[in-house]
Amino acid sequence: MKNDASSAYRSSAGHSASPVKLVIILYEQLIKDLRRAVSAMERNDIEGRTHELDHALGVLARLQGVLNHERGGLVAENLNRFYALLRSTIITAPARRLPEMLNKQIRNLLLLREAWVEVDQAESGPAKTAGSPEKSSASAPAAGAARSERPEFWSG
Repeated sequence: MKNDASSAYRSSAGHSASPVKLVIILYEQLIKDLRRAVSAMERNDIEGRTHELDHALGVLARLQGVLNHERGGLVAENLNRFYALLRSTIITAPARRLPEMLNKQIRNLLLLREAWVEVDQAESGPAKTAGSPEKSSASAPAAGAARSERPEFWSG
């Protein structure tokens, strides 16, 4: 039942969330899925591992599917490469019985999630007035994204 409440909350939050907040929610879900998969791998729970990794692949497909390669340029290209590597790791790690491979990707996802949080804070920071400089984060994946719209590499 706890998962049902959590799912309902995420669904409700997702309907009113900005595109950047949606990316953060997806990263958080992907991290949870991978952590659960690592735990299942360590318990030798093949069914649990498979379930979590399947879900993670679905979340990853959503993240990769909304990349706008025309407008996103290098940012979209780099994220696409990262997502492709992550997909490969999700498939390879259980076959090689190497949960460390997933743990490394979890650390990478946590870093990217933090960059997205910075973007979100910059977008929802103090009210911007005409002519005021816009906040930006050079390390954030959406650097160069449209301020009040969605990131340029985001098509969803």
